[in-house]
Amino acid sequence: MLLSIRVVTVGVLIGLPFAVGFAWILARSNWRGKWILDMVISLPLVMPPVVTGYALLIVLGRGSLAGAFLGKLGIDFVFTWGAAALAAGLVALPLMARTIEVAFASVDVKLEKTARTLGASPSRVFRTITIPLAAKGILAGTALGFARGLGEFGATIVVAGNIPGRTQTLPLAIFTQLQTGDDLGAIRLIALSFILALVALIIHRYLSVRRHV
Repeated sequence: MLLSIRVVTVGVLIGLPFAVGFAWILARSNWRGKWILDMVISLPLVMPPVVTGYALLIVLGRGSLAGAFLGKLGIDFVFTWGAAALAAGLVALPLMARTIEVAFASVDVKLEKTARTLGASPSRVFRTITIPLAAKGILAGTALGFARGLGEFGATIVVAGNIPGRTQTLPLAIFTQLQTGDDLGAIRLIALSFILALVALIIHRYLSVRRHV
């Protein structure tokens, strides 16, 4: 369980800055190619997770440029818990970005414009006005991303493997228990996974409701 929480937490933290950036672009910019970014962000939602994992394997494997560079640094990324975290963050990214996009869109643009006329820089407006006003939506998106990452299976098993104590997250442990015929052990892990996901969804629901109050 602790490994799963660590993997998902790190994965969400990796994906969150990208989710915030993409959400800001989608919510506030208006350019011709925006639909392309919109589609790219949505790809992990519609593609089989195994394909996502294989894509990560191609990009980060030893035969790739990135993998070769990491290898020279003595870092073997594939089949580690870091790879599992990256997979969890990638599949959670679209849900986080969509939720945060709605939060940014709900921020009153007039407040930002007023701050700009008073001399605040765009970055300061973003830090002191936009982010605080959208904070509940950002946290709600983070909770939803955590719930999604917690249930990730396909991408994780491809890019990180199913190594007990190293990359075996809750879904992979459940799969292993079922494969070995340990139904009772599988049920226990399923119950634990259900509780963790339910807590994350309750937090998401609470923050989503509070955002509109």
